[in-house]
Amino acid sequence: MNQNVSIAVLFFFFTALFSTTYAQQNPMHPKNEFRAVWIATVVNIDWPKTSTDAVSKQKSDYIEILNAYKKLNYNVVIVQVRSVGDAFYPSKFAPWSRYLTGKEGKAPDPYYDPLEWMIEQAHKRGFEFHAWFNPFRATFDLKKETLSPNHDMIKHPEWMIKYGEKYYYNPGLPEVQNQLVSVIEEVVKNYDIDAVHFDDYFYPYKISGLDFNDSAAYKKYGNGLSLADWRRLNTNNYVKCTSYAIKKIKPWVQFGISPFGVWRNKSVDPKGSDTQSGQTNYDDLFADPMAWMEYKWVDYILPQLYWSIEHKTASYSKLLKWWSENSNGNAAVYIGNSSYKINTDSDKKWTNPYEIPNQINLNRSYKNIQGNGFFSAKWFLNNNKQVTDILSQNQYKYPALPNVVPGFRYKVEDVPEVWDITTDSLIADVILKFPEYDKMRYVVVYGAKNCTKIDVSDPANIIDKIAITERKGSISISLPKIYLDKHNSCAITYIDYYGNESSATILSTTKNLKMILNQITPDEE
Repeated sequence: MNQNVSIAVLFFFFTALFSTTYAQQNPMHPKNEFRAVWIATVVNIDWPKTSTDAVSKQKSDYIEILNAYKKLNYNVVIVQVRSVGDAFYPSKFAPWSRYLTGKEGKAPDPYYDPLEWMIEQAHKRGFEFHAWFNPFRATFDLKKETLSPNHDMIKHPEWMIKYGEKYYYNPGLPEVQNQLVSVIEEVVKNYDIDAVHFDDYFYPYKISGLDFNDSAAYKKYGNGLSLADWRRLNTNNYVKCTSYAIKKIKPWVQFGISPFGVWRNKSVDPKGSDTQSGQTNYDDLFADPMAWMEYKWVDYILPQLYWSIEHKTASYSKLLKWWSENSNGNAAVYIGNSSYKINTDSDKKWTNPYEIPNQINLNRSYKNIQGNGFFSAKWFLNNNKQVTDILSQNQYKYPALPNVVPGFRYKVEDVPEVWDITTDSLIADVILKFPEYDKMRYVVVYGAKNCTKIDVSDPANIIDKIAITERKGSISISLPKIYLDKHNSCAITYIDYYGNESSATILSTTKNLKMILNQITPDEE
């Protein structure tokens, strides 16, 4: 027998030497938790830093964001790929974004597909990639001369409504709804995304003294409903049709929405929150997150609670409790946090570096609140180091895995099966049998020191999360040999496309592997 040990022998000796345990999770360091950051591209908020950046700079700046948030143990990036009727990918429904190339309709030069590349880089670092769309906002200003001939504002002006200093798609038109569902279908079909994500822009935020002039569509399609109910129906129909379209193409692709943080005020509805918000989802944006969860149209809700814990009119703590009590289990509930307000807001609570850490701690006191999203990427990128230090030493000290897609939790049949392990001075190459039953996204590597049992439910033992790129045959992963040298017990698991984790398989350290090999009699030639 040579150094490439047979799987039967490897399995026998590895399981004899080591074992895995599953302990109760520590609520202050959960193993599964949504930790997301929004990467906004509109008007170059986060990325690219300017619309005229060279492709090489775009790539290095994006990788800088990923590496910074991986170091902080985040696990999801929500990247804006359509903001104003445009696209950060080649599309038959929209022109290239001006925020990418400086001119709407102009492709990157040298050419590359930013969306494909961004997904690949995110997965390479263990992030879920949630593709963020603003469906109904058509332009960011009224300058038609800057639009591409392929923009819907030029091709279909009858679809648009001018409101304030922007143009919006009219949600009351069936042809608009069909077009915007097709926009989503194109990306789900063509790209290996983990989720489709919408934010809070459905009908626009109200401008005092100005009407959103959809009267012609209402007259034609209102069908006896009040204007408000008809508008909510339009939003609900789009959410429902988008959900069905996504799941028909790729059932594992999640659909998440991040609505404004207040559903309704208690002053107008006893079921509402104890807030005095000037605008609300239900009454002003004509969005009803309660219906989306009730009918299982979304996999997660991420309400934007962009206030301090004890804010007078919209308290983070009161709203957190309200969302916890009004979730029904049909969708995961995460909370959106405003890292952009740290040291920049008139509310002086944001000068306290513990405001965000305390908000996370408060989240974790509610069992059905399962994580956070932060707006936006630049605020923890070489910024607010005092806050990021607190997070990295406390709340986000250890990695976490994203949650399983609601409704798709099941036992993973495949378990990593080691075919071969070879090492050199720097790398341990592990060859795994290709999974037989399930579609796998990642291999998770665990390590423990000074013990013979490794607890794979303890996030402190997570070493790495490695994307699986092979589609058949076998799976090859390369581990820095230091992983094995620093830990006397290592294990690996699979994560499937729904986020389910398999049972663990033990890997030997280099030292133990050598010991095993020395005890085995070589095959006779």
